[in-house]
Formats: sequence, structure tokens, C-alpha cells
Amino acid sequence: MSNKTKAPQANPGSFLGFPLCNDSSNFDADIAILGIPFGDPYGIEGVTNDQSNAPSAIRRASHNLTLGLDHWDFDLGGTLLDEHPVRVVDCGDIPADRDDLKAHYRQAEMVAREIFDSGAALVVLGGDHGIPIPVFRALDNQGPITLIHIDAHLDWRDEVDGVKEGYSSPIRRASELDHIDQIFQIGLRSQGSARRGEVEDALAYGARLITAFELHQRGMSDVLNEIPDGGTYYLTIDADGVDPGIMPAVAAPAPGGVSYPQLHELIHGLVAKGRLIGMDIVEITPARDLNEITCITAGQLILNFIGLAARNFPGDKTS
Repeated sequence: MSNKTKAPQANPGSFLGFPLCNDSSNFDADIAILGIPFGDPYGIEGVTNDQSNAPSAIRRASHNLTLGLDHWDFDLGGTLLDEHPVRVVDCGDIPADRDDLKAHYRQAEMVAREIFDSGAALVVLGGDHGIPIPVFRALDNQGPITLIHIDAHLDWRDEVDGVKEGYSSPIRRASELDHIDQIFQIGLRSQGSARRGEVEDALAYGARLITAFELHQRGMSDVLNEIPDGGTYYLTIDADGVDPGIMPAVAAPAPGGVSYPQLHELIHGLVAKGRLIGMDIVEITPARDLNEITCITAGQLILNFIGLAARNFPGDKTS
């Protein structure tokens, strides 16, 4: 691998066995997998928390998702790539520098921007929910971006103990970027770090706050109707936004989360509406997983993204 990323630590290696990419500055693929294990920690204990092990855990679990790319996936109604000439690669992980704990955010932004600017779509494996912040910045040549956020929590804190790019702040940081337009936050429930002021700030921005119970009452298809057609979308999924029955391995589980069928409908609906340019899955704590179900669910959501991107990729001459 180039010095921008390091090879995946997982055994047996890359996500689903896809080829490893060795140079994002000379990127030649249509869809990239990128691990960003480390966020911006609130204290020394957060530097290498269990969430930093999630990219490796998701890659390991991915090998339980398929017996081969020629096997039928009923979530997609066909094989994964459906015989489309789409190249998927795994770019490995963004390394951290123990002497400069901001370096990996700069590196992540650079690599993500090179991938986006090549015209490829990106799947990011976190890490805590701070890790999308450099990815959001890297979308500056792709805007305007409609941001779709799945989470139990609001994530509009300006700072925590002086840290402004940690896991409680990604959506506030996104709101400050000129290329981020509408924000939809889906699955909110229970209590988190948000105080009245953060909620008021989100509403003042114009963020659409959709609680889990509103979602369950209305259905995902009705929520999708609120999202404008023809847009460029980025999807950030915090695992604690999902129902803990299928994603139990989180630090802050709360009942009543977004279901797998609802996430399936959301991903398929966004691709039908416009261009889903990227997604991330964050906040998985592998040590708390049960029979790998959290990582398998994450992997299956990624397969939905890859399969739909393959069927709808702009450069695909067969579609």
C-alpha cells in the first residue's frame, strides 16, 4: 500500500476479498472501501477504543456474507455486480500518528477527496462518529450535498472539553460547510449529549429531525418523499441509530431503532432518486457483538450500496 493508507489488519484481509488499491492519487476504480479507524478523541482513553477495531471486524464478517460474486442476492434481485463492468477495491485504513493526533483526519480528507474527484463512490468503515468529518470536507467538489444521517443522537455539539471534531459534533461541522445543503436526521430517540440549545440550532439551520417513532408511524417511503429528487446524497449511519436487535454492538444501545427493511428501503430509494455518492458505518464496538450480527448487518448494508451503485454507475455503458 502507499503511505497514505495501510493494508487492512483483518484476516483474511480486504472487504469481501476485493483487490487492494495501492495509490489513491492514481485511482482507477468505481467504488472504494476505506477504513478510518480513529476519530478525534475526548481523552487519552479514546485514542484506541474498541470502535477503532470495527473496520477489521467488518472486513472479517464480510467473508460470511457471500459464497461468491456469482451467487444470487435476494436483497438486490441478482448477483452483486450483476455482470456490470464495475471495479471495487479496498483502499485499506488511514493510519494514525501517535505524535500528531490530527494527522489522520488530514490524511483521510486527502484520500477521500482523491477518490471522490476520480468519480468513484466511497464506503467508509469507522471508527467513531467523528470520522465522517474529514469525509464531509472532501465532498467540496461534489456539492450541493444532501446529508442523510441515521442515529439515535443529534450530534450537534459545538465542542466537548475543547474538542470540536469528536463523535458528538459531526452534523454541526457538516452544517458549517458551504457544499452541505439539506440535512435529514432519522432515527432520533432516547437521551444523548444534545441539550435544548443544540436542538434549537439544528432546527434553525433547517435540519429535518425525524424521530424513530415518527419513522415507524409514517414508514420510510413517506420519509423518502421529503428528500428532494435528483440530488447528490451522502449517507452516514451510526450503528446505535439501528435497532439493537440487529446491531447490538454499540456503546449506547436504545430500543426502537431503525430496522433493516427500513435501511434497505432508504438505500434503494436514494439510488432511485439521484446519486448516492458515499456512505459510512460508524460506532460499532466489536467486543460487544453477538455471533457477528452487527458486523454482518453492516456488511449487508454495504453490499446493497455496492450492488445498487454497480447497477446505476454513471460510467457503466451497459445500463
